[in-house]
Amino acid sequence: MNGRRWFSLVMVALIPIAAISLALGNALAQSPAPSASPATPAASATSAPAPAATPAPAASPSAPPAAAETPATPPPVVAPVQTADPFGQEITLESKTVVVLKGNANWDSAFDTLIDSFKSLSGLLDKQGIKPSGNSMIVYTSTDDTGFTFLAEIPVDQEPKNLTKAMSMGKSPEGKALKFVHRGSYDNMDNTYEAITNHLDDKKLEAKDTFIEEYITDPLKTAEDKLVINVYVPLK
Repeated sequence: MNGRRWFSLVMVALIPIAAISLALGNALAQSPAPSASPATPAASATSAPAPAATPAPAASPSAPPAAAETPATPPPVVAPVQTADPFGQEITLESKTVVVLKGNANWDSAFDTLIDSFKSLSGLLDKQGIKPSGNSMIVYTSTDDTGFTFLAEIPVDQEPKNLTKAMSMGKSPEGKALKFVHRGSYDNMDNTYEAITNHLDDKKLEAKDTFIEEYITDPLKTAEDKLVINVYVPLK
């Protein structure tokens, strides 16, 4: 029960009790003193009469108890709102200047191959004191049952020197695309891509023959089961 309401109910209950006490006190004050008992035969005729009884003092009404201080109610704690990850959000990709490494991989060792590619690009940039200007990306250029070809890309604001034969400067994809979010290990991305395929079929959307993964968490420093990857599917 609310503290203030409880205090109000107690006060209402005490008012009739105080009134009854006051009435009883007044009645006692106005009642006549009891008469003295007649003298016994052995008593002297000149004995002084018994003093009259002193009237009882009127009972003072009981004061209501002091209200206990109600502690201030702390403000409610509002939990942060957890928004759902985008799934099929329509966006427009903007092209960025990137350093690129071409590669190919089979599905059995796909993630290890991608990590090696990122290590090569990051090592080149670190030696030249160039900091990335965006998140690492993988652009899948072709896939089949056994493996895939890809471009590992890292956005930069300046062109690095001493590129290897497999490296080049280029531009990241641009244009309209759908955005999806994957959380967890690379091996579990099959479930994400299956959901993406179902979404495209349901919406009757036609995608290009490529897709892009943007690694929001650094794949070189993040445990594989803690990865957060944005998947972009360019539309025709």
